[in-house]
Amino acid sequence: MKPTSEWTPEELLRFIVGIVLSLTLTFIVATVLYSLVFVSQPMEGQSPNDAEFFKLINPIATFIVGALAGLMAGQGSGAMQKKKKDEEDELPE
Repeated sequence: MKPTSEWTPEELLRFIVGIVLSLTLTFIVATVLYSLVFVSQPMEGQSPNDAEFFKLINPIATFIVGALAGLMAGQGSGAMQKKKKDEEDELPE
């Protein structure tokens, strides 16, 4: 018996979703850092546009981090389960 390197559909889906969410989070963090470092701010306080931007980005980034953590930690809903060894060997009559 040699181990197969094929991914199950659930593993492939988790990988793709994880990559997409990670790239989205990276883009959000890079955008926020750029706006903080390279965009000139008023001398007093924060510009109203930037304040609204950060109010919008905060819950989105929090949701993506939570979704990534849940995706990577959990095993999914269990809707797609691997067959047991006994079920693979049995042939239907």
